[in-house]
Amino acid sequence: MNLPLHGGKAPLWLFTRMKKLSREIISMIVSEYGSREMLCRLSDPLWFQALGCVLGFDWHSSGVTTTVCGALKESIKGLEKDLGFFIAGGKGGTSRKTPSEIENAASLMGKDFNNLIYSSKIVAKVDSNALQDGYQLYHHTFIFTTDGKMWSVIQQGMNEENKMARRYHWISEGLKSYILEPHRAICCNKKGRAINLVATESEKARETVTLLSCEKPVNIIKDLKKVRNFLDNHYTLPTRHHIRLHDMDLKRLETIFTSTYQRKPENFERLLALKGVGPKTIRALALISELVYGVKYSIKDPVRFSFAHGGKDGIPYPVDRENYNRSIEILHKAVRDSKIGRTEKIGAIKRLSYFYG
Repeated sequence: MNLPLHGGKAPLWLFTRMKKLSREIISMIVSEYGSREMLCRLSDPLWFQALGCVLGFDWHSSGVTTTVCGALKESIKGLEKDLGFFIAGGKGGTSRKTPSEIENAASLMGKDFNNLIYSSKIVAKVDSNALQDGYQLYHHTFIFTTDGKMWSVIQQGMNEENKMARRYHWISEGLKSYILEPHRAICCNKKGRAINLVATESEKARETVTLLSCEKPVNIIKDLKKVRNFLDNHYTLPTRHHIRLHDMDLKRLETIFTSTYQRKPENFERLLALKGVGPKTIRALALISELVYGVKYSIKDPVRFSFAHGGKDGIPYPVDRENYNRSIEILHKAVRDSKIGRTEKIGAIKRLSYFYG
């Protein structure tokens, strides 16, 4: 999947229609299959891409992720209880509001969603710290059912060097571990070498990194200085963007190692979850594991309906506004008329009509 970085915003006339059409599509899926099915579909990268195409946004750009997620979030505002799921987070600064938005939903439902806040945070940490592939996260959307039993994540990172984006899909259903092959999918056409500490073959590295985080800081810094000395005087590593020992501030690392040593995480996931543990810390520990202790981690990169209404940039053709409006109206009438009264679920969906009063 090509996801080149594109700037700019969706024009208001298009985004308004995207919200309306999104609402109708979501309503039909929920009425037919339930809210859990909606989350499953959003975690499917091809279905999500197809949805972006049907909504008329760029069929292949980074913007399909951020704009479609934004349209979905706006489209269900006020209808979350009826539809059975919430959408939190978004692009840039909005992504940092995810925990508070989950808390608001918990208050609305009278439930404890602290487990969802943890899931949101650890998923972001995995894709920025445990999987270092050259793509900096800037988008995080967290979708979860009103009972808090199921969640899905769509997040995206950018690579300023190759001007491409990478989209990460997660879903809680069937997820056995946050740190062992956890993704539903990763979308990008550019494969490379990465620090991949969530690969199956990185199990020994995860154990060693965790043990190192519980080691006395003075010993780790001593080893780091030895490694740096060795590289300066005896050997030149192959070019790898992720191994830059000289970029690491040893004094700052010593402070972080002191923090991990005091808290002694019992496993790699707990280490990732610790406040203050970022990509440089994980990178340093992984480097020590390999060069000092001979424990290797995986460097394998885990990466693996365009014509409905056109696209905003005129590809494959300009958005046909009349046809777009017709699609919204047809779907709205279908939701309103086809199965009214059949179930209580459909009765809740009928509230959508008030948006068109």
